[in-house]
Amino acid sequence: MEQDINIKITDRDGVQHSIEAPTDMAMNLMEVVRSYELAPEGTIGICGGMAMCASCQCYVISDTTLPEMQDDEEAMLSEAFNVQDNSRLGCQIQITPEMEGLEVILAPEE
Repeated sequence: MEQDINIKITDRDGVQHSIEAPTDMAMNLMEVVRSYELAPEGTIGICGGMAMCASCQCYVISDTTLPEMQDDEEAMLSEAFNVQDNSRLGCQIQITPEMEGLEVILAPEE
């Protein structure tokens, strides 16, 4: 479909998945990970995508331009474990056509 973009997600076991993510369903990266079952149930998106738990933290390894980090995401990452300079919360990354080629690694579960 024209609305699908190609992204790569490396799961917590180090396995890279090349997937097609829909841009016409108002999904975020955390929801894509859940729908493709790339993390065990109950280990990602625990807060339901409210930027309140950091269970969907990922490391962005592509040069994809992402939206600016909002205060709630920045505050959550300041309290999270295993944070790196390229850390983002998957629930705060909307799947849009501009995300074509996005590559992320899921942060370790804490």
